Amino acid sequence: MPLKPIFTSLSPNVEKDDLNLVVRLIFRLFKPQKQQAQILEQEFKQYLNAKHAFAFNAGRTAFLAILKSLNLTPGNEILIQGFTCNALVNPILAAGLKPIFVDIKETTFNIDPTDLETKITDRTKAVVIQHTFGLPADMEKITDICQKYNLILIEDCAHALGAEYNGRKLGSFGKASFFSFGRDKVISSVFGGLAVTNNDDLAEKIRDYQQSLPQASVWWIFQQLLHPILTKYTVMPAYNLNGSLGKLKLITLQKIGLLSKAVSNREKQGKMPENFARKMPEPLVAMALRQIEKLGKFIDHQRQITQIYDNGLAGLGFGLPARQLGRIYLRYPILIKNQNTDKILEQARKQKIFLDDGWRKTVVVPPDTDQTKMNYRAGDCPVAEKVAKSIVNLPTHINISQDDAARIINFITKI
Repeated sequence: MPLKPIFTSLSPNVEKDDLNLVVRLIFRLFKPQKQQAQILEQEFKQYLNAKHAFAFNAGRTAFLAILKSLNLTPGNEILIQGFTCNALVNPILAAGLKPIFVDIKETTFNIDPTDLETKITDRTKAVVIQHTFGLPADMEKITDICQKYNLILIEDCAHALGAEYNGRKLGSFGKASFFSFGRDKVISSVFGGLAVTNNDDLAEKIRDYQQSLPQASVWWIFQQLLHPILTKYTVMPAYNLNGSLGKLKLITLQKIGLLSKAVSNREKQGKMPENFARKMPEPLVAMALRQIEKLGKFIDHQRQITQIYDNGLAGLGFGLPARQLGRIYLRYPILIKNQNTDKILEQARKQKIFLDDGWRKTVVVPPDTDQTKMNYRAGDCPVAEKVAKSIVNLPTHINISQDDAARIINFITKI
């Protein structure tokens, strides 16, 4: 029997009910839309026990809204961790602020509180804490540091919806937090995100910014609705025939504009996409609401697959993710040291195991991002550089079966 392709990315959370919903949304695209953005915002307020939540077309727009609402001065420094996405860096640049990179801890892939304190200057105004792959950062130490130096704490929860630290939901520790519903996040509406805060004054400014934004174009919405359909019925079958054919089909659909890219070429050069910031379109809100109903199922499934990886890879010398109560597993990251991960992923592709999710090789991902345009200088974060060269992320999403996980383990152990 031919091997079934295994993917880390390509709309991994999409199930049959999501596809049925998308088809209905496409047919209703030119009809009056049911207003559901406030329902999504209310869901998040209740889930996080937060006072305010605001929906946007992307997590990076939500982050930009927070930055523009904080009354910061151009040139102020924002501390962020090494090993992050350019979608985090670009809103900082777009707001006229300066990103400063802090090294990470190899065991957690999260910001190192010790290095964090050494990077603080009189120009530092805020710290962004990224809970990488759903593993909570050391919020106790980080909160103490922010209080000590009077710094604004912002949580990047793009990877961490549903995770907790000491029994408290991530996204509830900082002055503000933001979430992403991108195509490969914990829940997915292809694009979409939320800004959350308990600060009334900040909330008023974020609301004003949200209301100032235009709606997304019908074409852009249609493009996002096509994504789960085309990946499921066009791109994935092409990968099933041949990995190169699948990649060609994906690139072709992006070039002709039927599929959008998760990260644009402009963003890889340190610029936000032109005319990007928008309100969250109602069809994408409907997709997110469907997905959030399944959040508990998604997280339970992640942990079941994680247990299979834990059992199958223990004692083999790989760097395995830290175990921590309350964490979730957007990915299962392993460190394969002293080997060329490009060659490993090439070998995996020959077995129809597509593990390259873009979170590798460089401190600011994806790997073809111009690091200098991100304000990153080689050597600023040596641990992050080392991790980026040795990391391979294993999929945990709802469409990974126990047999798929066993196939991946079998491949990895033969390395």
